[in-house]
Order: sequence, then structure tokens, then C-alpha cells
Amino acid sequence: MKNRLLCTVLLCLPAMSLHAEAKVFEKTLKNGLKVLVKEDHRSPIAVSQVWYKVGSSYEPGGITGVSHMLEHMMFKGTDKHAAGEFSRIIAENGGEENAFTGQDYTAYFQTMEASRLPVSFELEADRMRGLHLLAEELKKELQVVTEERRMRTDDNPQAKMNEHFMAMVYANSSYKNPVIGWPADIANYTVEDLQAWYQRWYAPNNATLVVVGDVQPNAVFALAEQYFGELKPSEIKPLKPQTEIEQLGVRYMTVKVPAKLPSVVLAYKVPSLKTAIDENEAYALEVLAGVLDGGNSARLSSTLIRGQQIAVSTGASYDLNSRLSSLFELEATPAEHKSVNDLEAALKVEVTKLQKDLITSNELQRIKAQVLATDIYQKDSAFYQAMELGTFETVGLGWQKAGEYVAKINQVTPEQVRAVAQKYLIEDHLNIAYLEPQTIKTSSDKKGAH
Repeated sequence: MKNRLLCTVLLCLPAMSLHAEAKVFEKTLKNGLKVLVKEDHRSPIAVSQVWYKVGSSYEPGGITGVSHMLEHMMFKGTDKHAAGEFSRIIAENGGEENAFTGQDYTAYFQTMEASRLPVSFELEADRMRGLHLLAEELKKELQVVTEERRMRTDDNPQAKMNEHFMAMVYANSSYKNPVIGWPADIANYTVEDLQAWYQRWYAPNNATLVVVGDVQPNAVFALAEQYFGELKPSEIKPLKPQTEIEQLGVRYMTVKVPAKLPSVVLAYKVPSLKTAIDENEAYALEVLAGVLDGGNSARLSSTLIRGQQIAVSTGASYDLNSRLSSLFELEATPAEHKSVNDLEAALKVEVTKLQKDLITSNELQRIKAQVLATDIYQKDSAFYQAMELGTFETVGLGWQKAGEYVAKINQVTPEQVRAVAQKYLIEDHLNIAYLEPQTIKTSSDKKGAH
């Protein structure tokens, strides 16, 4: 939960009085493409996003990372447009574009002057069904992805630890695999692998088109029909259930990588909003994360950093919007002359407090005010508004849930927060990783090794 500078007035004003929520308009085309439109006339731009219900959690062994690889290849040409043309045309029209892949989705977006929306639609519709996968382009892009993996994971101690940690935490959930893929899988992708993945998942009936900005809903629906309406749907077979088996005891691991500082991560298995039997538990877990890590006055910062001075950094996180069950994570880096074992013990003390005692009304009010303030600030971004709708829709919650978030957080009670701490933050569902720093080799060290 991000820390924000809050006016005290936020503590006593209801959400709707601070931001009149614009209506979302929805239409599903005959081929199954869902179109969501939200008007925001404060700026003459339009954000267009195409979300596909496929990400790394959909991937079987042997082709991990294929969703991310295909994201790269989606810019490499169609029957109508050569490699690189997509980005060039968007730029010529004064727009910005990019894409991202997650565990549960792959999304492509453009931000353009609103009158240029047909340009975005024409190009996205073209590559939704007309992608031209070439071996020579794949060879080039494999080098790009390999370098991306080296920079983001292999040369990043925290990311490297997290990758190994996830592989231990999950026994059979597909969240165990990295979004970018395992190195051996990346090295052995074929055009046939990508073509099969593309044909299976890239179809109008497996996509959501989200538009937010200076637009009129009926005009957007007409454009969507014009450019996407004739695309043929696919038979999308549902995935097999991917329910994580019950964890029967605490798991530990030590990751030894070149790094400057040690750290420790604790992760408990918890439900997401999608998998929770009682959705109130998910919102209570969200508040619980805010109690621990919601700015300078939050417990981890005030107790472990400023109070006991045993940590130089701390954090708590929970992913409410996962398609599958999620994790509640605590992490910390020890202060000088303190150990990861000291921090592990201190973090567990904080968990025990939450299980025994009710959080204070001041803590709860602070978090609710932060959630409200964050929501207001984020609504200033057309891109974030589209992101919110796309995420909720694509993970299977339905876009309508996005509008319930602030109200649901406001309904959380101290008793509910304690209840989820008692139910889910238990030793038998705990996973712990220690980062043990190894000497960082300099370039001169590497030369001397030869």
C-alpha cells in the first residue's frame, strides 16, 4: 500500500463525494470480444488496451515464458505490416504504445489523441488474428529476451531470490514459474511453439478491449464493430484446475548470490479475492498489509526501523487480484550488526500481535483514508482506470468489482483483521527465504579468472 500525504478532511468524507465515478459502458460483439468504455473528458486523449486471458500461469512445463515471448513477437509483423511498422505508425500519429505480461494476462496498449483511436483499433485487430511469425525475427528477439532476463533477474539479487523462492513456495500451482520463463525453455522456443500458443489464446472471445478517455461510448462500439467485428472466434477450452496442494509444515531455503546486503522473506499461503470463499477475508488481508506497511506510521517501519533499529527496510504485500490463490509476504533487510534470524523473529512477533490483539481504530482509519486517497489520485490517470477495469475483468472477477474496492475496505472491522491473521498467518503455511550475500566480482576479478 503506497504512502500518501493525506488531508485530514479525507478521514470524514465519503468516497463518492470526492470523486463522482464515471459510468462504464459494456458491449460484447458477436464474436465474443468484450468492449468496455469509460468517458473521461479532462484531456483530449484516449487510452486503448487489449487484454488477453493468458499469462505465465497458463503455461505447461517446457515452454515457460512463452506468453512473454509472444508479447515481444506481436510487434514483429503481420500479413499487412512489416516488423516494426506497428510502433512506427503509432509514433507517427503522436501516440505511445507498449505491452506487458503477467501471471494471469497479456495486455497491449496505446495512448493517443482521441481522434486517432481508429489507428489503434486497425493495428490491434490486424495482429489479433493476422500475426506473421518468422524464424529470423524469433532468433533476434530470443537474444533480446535473454538479455532482459539477465538484467532483470540474473543480475538482480532480490529478483533472483524471489524466483527461487516461488519455485519452493508452490508445489503444483503454476505461479511457481517465472513470467519471463526458465533459461532452458527460453533457449529452445520454436516458431511452432509460438504459433500454437498464439492460435490457442489470441482470439476475440478470449480478449477484452478497454477504452478510457475523451470518447463517446457508442462511437467506440461502432469502431470496435468496424475493425474487430469480422474476426473469427476460437474454441477456448477451459484450463484444468490448478489448485495448490495443502502445505503441511514450514519451508526454509537459503539463496546464495552476489549481493551487498542480506535479507529475509516470509510468505504465507492465502486466498485471493477470486478464490476466497468469503470475499471479506480478502479485503481484511488487504487491510492487514496496510497495518504492517502503509507508510512511516505503519507497524513494521515504526517498530523495526525507527523503534528497535534492527532493520533498514521492511515491507508487507498481498495481491488481492490474483486469478489463483496468493501469498501474504513480509520482507526485511537487517541493520548493521543484526542478522536475518533477528529479523525473522521480530517479524513473527508482529504477526503474533495481530493474532492476539485487535488493531486500533486509528490504524484502521489511517488505512481507509489512504485507500480512499490513493483511489482518488489514481482516477486522475486514464491509463490506471483502464488498467483497473482490464485486470478485474481478465482475472475473472468482472470489471464491476473494481468499483466496489473502496466501499469494501471501508467495511472491514478490527475483528475481521484479527480473524484472518489467526486463520492464515500460521506456521504450517509459512515459507522463509534468506538471502546470503556472496562476494560481488568486479570486471577486473572476472578478467583475472582467465
